[in-house]
Amino acid sequence: MRLDDVGGFVFDVDGSLVHRGEDFRARPLPGAVEALEAIRASGRPLVLFTNGSHMTPEEFATGLTEDGLAVSAKEVLTPVCCAISHLRQEHPGEPVMVFGSDSTKLRMSAEGIELTEKADAGAIFVAHVAQVDLDDAEEAARAVLSGAALLTANYGPGYWGSNGIIFSKGAMVTAAIAKVTEAEPIVVGKPSEVAVEEVGKRLGVPTAELAVIGDDIDMDIGLGKLGGSRTILVRSGLSGAVDLEQVPPASRPDEVVDGVEEILAWL
Repeated sequence: MRLDDVGGFVFDVDGSLVHRGEDFRARPLPGAVEALEAIRASGRPLVLFTNGSHMTPEEFATGLTEDGLAVSAKEVLTPVCCAISHLRQEHPGEPVMVFGSDSTKLRMSAEGIELTEKADAGAIFVAHVAQVDLDDAEEAARAVLSGAALLTANYGPGYWGSNGIIFSKGAMVTAAIAKVTEAEPIVVGKPSEVAVEEVGKRLGVPTAELAVIGDDIDMDIGLGKLGGSRTILVRSGLSGAVDLEQVPPASRPDEVVDGVEEILAWL
């Protein structure tokens, strides 16, 4: 595959560029550092789009840089970034109930999103959350029944960790609220139209001119397909054992590599 004509790059993080140990520290995979450096040297923009919604881009960037993958905060995109943009556009001035970390709530509040813990919410946003109070979940469900939108950072099973899949607690909470309200959650992370729009805006490049590279055929390749981007599946993570013959042709990646180092020759 040629990538020298691509205008910008979207990378997944866990399972694609790094593997994390039991201490949650990132171990850059072979070729990860070199690939990012080569893209920057070519003058083209890139963004690391993580499924993680428990930390700010600054916190993600600091951790990755400390672990050997030098990244700036401007090169990190999270579902919370997408949620903020979506709420400003679709629910301006409406209070929002947030299930998420203190860091997520502080970030959203600092960005002008009014937070509430009551059923007067105009929207519910579910990010990564370590614990949830069922009374709070019930309050959120009543808000949804009263017309509040149900937004979720992602609705996939989880992401790749040191010992395999790490289940998404945010997806669990979203599913519980969706079950009792019969609401259809609006995904603002990968893959979604909201995320496609945010990626194009962040990179300043039409999504049809981007390459999306990741280990999750549903989230990463799905995101690329939505935006008409070139897609590369990296078999170093979640979808490593997927039989592409069993995947519908329209959902298959444009190219498959065992590790990110294989794309270096294409850049």
